[in-house]
Parts: sequence; structure tokens; C-alpha cells
Amino acid sequence: MMNYKHLHYFWTVAKEGGIARASERLHITPQTISGQLSLLEDYLGVSLFNRVGRNLEITETGRMILSYADEIFSLGSELEDTLHHLPEGRPQLFKVGVVDVVPKFVAHQILKTSLELKEQIRLLCKEASIENLLAELSLHHLDLVIADRPIPPNVSTRAYNHKLGESAISFFSTTEIKEKLTPQFPKCLDNAPLLLPSAGSQLRENINQWIDKYHLHPKIVAEFDDSALMKAFGQAGAGIFIAPSVIQSEVEQQFNVVAIGQTTEIKEQFYAISTSRHVVHPVISAVLDGAKNSLFKSEHLN
Repeated sequence: MMNYKHLHYFWTVAKEGGIARASERLHITPQTISGQLSLLEDYLGVSLFNRVGRNLEITETGRMILSYADEIFSLGSELEDTLHHLPEGRPQLFKVGVVDVVPKFVAHQILKTSLELKEQIRLLCKEASIENLLAELSLHHLDLVIADRPIPPNVSTRAYNHKLGESAISFFSTTEIKEKLTPQFPKCLDNAPLLLPSAGSQLRENINQWIDKYHLHPKIVAEFDDSALMKAFGQAGAGIFIAPSVIQSEVEQQFNVVAIGQTTEIKEQFYAISTSRHVVHPVISAVLDGAKNSLFKSEHLN
């Protein structure tokens, strides 16, 4: 593991512009700092400075490492300040971004564990696109992102995927619409009014492929970015809509609809995305364990 004291010496030398001034600031001899820098360079296998006359000039690799060090020591200072000014009994903030296409019921089931802990938690939720939320995560404005897919390959951010689970898809409608459907599912979708997620999403692409596979020709009535709005239209009788099967009973109860069929050939996946490969944050750990052991307990995770 990297010696962060050595990293701090490097950071101070870079900020102060040389070993002599860093020595004065740290109250350590220049020889000691020079030796610690050599140990850090040996460990990393790179040169951090080039000597130009009597001066040190930071290398390109050194600049990259300096940007990481800036973030590390800035967060350390922020942590110390927060702890020193934390009122007794103040709830811990847990800041979560939820990708806007994730069904609200699923997001609630994933996150509800955070409010069931003995420690007092204040949950702050923000909804946006995955790209915007990952940008917030990279700046440490969020602790976690709940998404319907892993980090997109075109997004450059230091974050890690934690697969929570996956769910089959159920189709829902009002009782009135279901009573008119013939024959059996999925053939009953032929010429039936259908509400779908907007084009461009992975879920929509999977649905289109499934419809083509079974040679179905539904009447697409409307398309939605917001799954909650799609359910509201379905509740009003505008057409058949979809939702993850893991929340089938909640959807039926909340929207006064009935399931008309289910397919395991279409799967919705759900991920938690954090800045740590190995989760040590106690609230995040509880949320991940809760989702895997309850909401997705019957699903096999790779």
C-alpha cells in the first residue's frame, strides 16, 4: 500500500516549489524529504521531478499524481472540519443519485434500508441522467448512484459498478383492458394499446427485439422517459405498460391494475455505483446487502 506520508511530502514540495521551502513548512530536514521522495518514486516506478539547475521541475506524471493528491488531502481536510463541527445527535447525510429511468418503487426498495438503521440518517435523493449523476459522484457531491446499467464506456470517471440484481418484466393493465384481451399472453398483445419506455434505452431495445421475435404488432399509444408517468397513464386506462416483476404486487396495489403476463426473456438490471471498489461506507454496505438479500434475493448474481 502507498505510504501517504511520502505522498504528503511530495505534495508539499510541489506546492511550495522546492525541497528547501517544504522543509521549512514541515520542520523536517531537506535530506529526509529528499530520501522520502526517492522512496515514493521507487514504489511508483516513475520520476516525479526533473532537476533543472538547482530547481526541481515536476514531470507530466508528477502533475497527474499531484491532481490525485490535491483531491485526497482536500477530502482529508474536509473530513476533519466536518468532524470538529459536527453537533451531537446530528443525522448523517447520505446523498444518493437515482438515474431518472429507474422505477421509483425499485429505488425506494433499494434505499429504504438506509432509513432502517440504528444510526440516524438523513437521506438526500437527486434524480438526473446517468452522465450527470456520475459527474456529481466524481466530485464527491454524491455518495452513491442507483442506475439501470453499469457505467457507460464513454463516461470517464473513477467509479465502480456493484450489481444489485436483475428482474424479469411484467405487463400490466386495468381490469377492463385485460378482459378484452385474447388469446393468451403474449399473443394477446397483438393490436393491443401499449405504453413503452422512450426509444434509445437498453430496455426499449430489448422490448423491440422481443416483440419482433414473437411477431407481435401492438398499437404503441405513447412513449415515456418517466416510468412513473407511464404507470399513471396505464392506471387511467390508456394502455398496457411494463414494470419489473420484483415489484409486481406493489404496482398492482398502488395503481389498481392487474398483471396480464410476464417474460423472463427481457431483464432489467440494477446497479449501485460508488467511488470505491471495496465498499467500506457502512450505509452503502447496508443498502447493497439489503437489496441483494431482499428485493433481488431470488436472482443469481454473477
